[in-house]
Order: sequence, then C-alpha cells, then structure tokens
Amino acid sequence: MKRLPLACALALGFAFAASAPAIFAHEAPHSAHATAVSAAATAPKLHAALRSLWHGHLVATHDYALAVHAGNKANETKAADAVVANAKDIANAVAGFYGKDAGDGLLKLLAGHWGAVKDMTDAAHAGDKTAEQKAETAALDNGTAIAKFLAGANPNWTQGALQGALAMHVNDHMIQVDQMMSNAPAAEQEKSWTQMQHHMDMIADTLADGIAKQFPDKAN
Repeated sequence: MKRLPLACALALGFAFAASAPAIFAHEAPHSAHATAVSAAATAPKLHAALRSLWHGHLVATHDYALAVHAGNKANETKAADAVVANAKDIANAVAGFYGKDAGDGLLKLLAGHWGAVKDMTDAAHAGDKTAEQKAETAALDNGTAIAKFLAGANPNWTQGALQGALAMHVNDHMIQVDQMMSNAPAAEQEKSWTQMQHHMDMIADTLADGIAKQFPDKAN
C-alpha cells in the first residue's frame, strides 16, 4: 500500500494522536486498554452506543464489498440499504444532542462518505485505478467536511484531530477493498479488518468523550 494518500492519512493520524493517544494503541496494548477503560467510565452507555453504531458502518460496508467481490447483486442491495439505515441511526443519535438540523446535516455528509466508499469499492472490483483514486480523494474531502461540521458543534473536538482520524478511516477502507478484490491472503485481510475496527472504536470513543463533556447531564 505505497500510495501518497496512505502517507497523508498517517500524517494526519499523528495529528489526531496528539489529542487521542490511543489511536495507535495496537502499538501499545496496555496503554490502549487503560485509555479505553477510562473513556468508557466517563459515559459507559454513550460509549457503548456509539461504538455499536460506528461498528455497524464497518460491517455494512464490508458486507457490500463482499457482495461486489462475489458478484451477488441481491446482497449488494441488501448491504447498501444497511449502510443507509446505519447512517440514519448515527444521524438520529447526533440529533438527540444537537437537534434535528444537525442530524440532517450529518446525514447528508455521511451519504457523501458512503457514496465515495461505494465508488471506491466498485472501482477496485473493476480494476479501475483512476476511478478508485478519484473516489478516495472524494472520501478524504468529505472527511474534511465532516471534521469541520463536528468541530463546529463541540469545542472539545478539533477539526485537525478529527480530519486525521477520518483520513485513517478512509485509508482503512482503501486497504480493505484492495486486499479483498486482489484476493489477498485471509490472514492479511483479517489483520486489516482488526485494525480498522480498532481505529473505529477510537473515533467513537473520542466522539463520546466530547459529547459527555459538553452534555454531562444527558450523556447517559
């Protein structure tokens, strides 16, 4: 995976690590465990809910990629519908704290993320590197927009930190679809999937921490 976007994602990821050190916790498991326990203690129900919601995004997009790889159109449609339903759930969760307009705004941005990930997946399956690169760029631009949107809503989040985290998430998508479509060894795909989930958990925890600080009476 020696692409320039990977280097950009890692550079931005280190910026995120400054405010959330556990983002690379797979390199320091004991520190990661302590951070996760501490974060969950802040607002355990909120942390569990956000982790579940964002994990749902990973599962649905992964299912879509599997269906595309297998050429199963029925499962493609089912998975795509699941991605949209999950995005609505995430937006509704945000609306519970920030209001319907904020929820609608985030849903629109999440739709942009899904559109880019879908295009990325389809392009990887077709072996169209130009289209895949275009989709990755769109996903990174969308990540910047999401980071700006969220940072504007909560003073405990910074645009640069969130942008770095979302860039890593986009890169995780790229690695996943490239490995899947190239029939990479199962062990390699499993390792990438585990790391992708880890990154997603760290993002969910960071979002939950910010909400808990901003709305301590509502967080649970």
